[in-house]
Amino acid sequence: MRNESIEPNTLDMRLAARLTGLRQQRGWSLDEMAEQSGVSRASLSRIERGETSPTAAVLGRLCKAFQLPMAVLFAQAEDRRADLVVHDDQTLWTDPQTGFHRRSLSPARPGYRGAMILGELPAGATVSYADTPIPDLEHHLWLQSGTLEVTLAGSAEGADGGVTHRLSAGDCLRFKLNSSNSYHAPGPDPARYLLCVVTP
Repeated sequence: MRNESIEPNTLDMRLAARLTGLRQQRGWSLDEMAEQSGVSRASLSRIERGETSPTAAVLGRLCKAFQLPMAVLFAQAEDRRADLVVHDDQTLWTDPQTGFHRRSLSPARPGYRGAMILGELPAGATVSYADTPIPDLEHHLWLQSGTLEVTLAGSAEGADGGVTHRLSAGDCLRFKLNSSNSYHAPGPDPARYLLCVVTP
């Protein structure tokens, strides 16, 4: 992936400001935010001050608390409103824990229900999300290269033990998300994929 024109620290600060704004809009204290999200108060405080970058898993928990798809959170932090999103304006974010790269190809925008993301997960890495931010969040994932294992947990009632889909290059998986989920690149190469997320 080519380097993004927006420096990672700048994006981290924009995410921090947006997360702070979302919390304040709801009138939540840091303690209440911690209770809602399952993220410690100390971690939340460091994230909001821009002292640390949230991991993909933490962002997933925060999006669940705010009932906001991650694509929308990034779009609000990026503030991209043009119909044409040229390559150098596509924000690249890296998960500090796993090295997962997330490029916003077509950021979420008012008036549109979909967003497109280019993801690259290093070989051996796993990104896990505790839950979906909103029910029935539609996903269409096309694997460009490598191998990717997508695990979708069972229902909230535990009626289904979940399923793991193993994708090879060229495969496409579509699903509506209503549970915890994870992405794993078993290797030996990174898994590079396109993901379209559509809000219900």
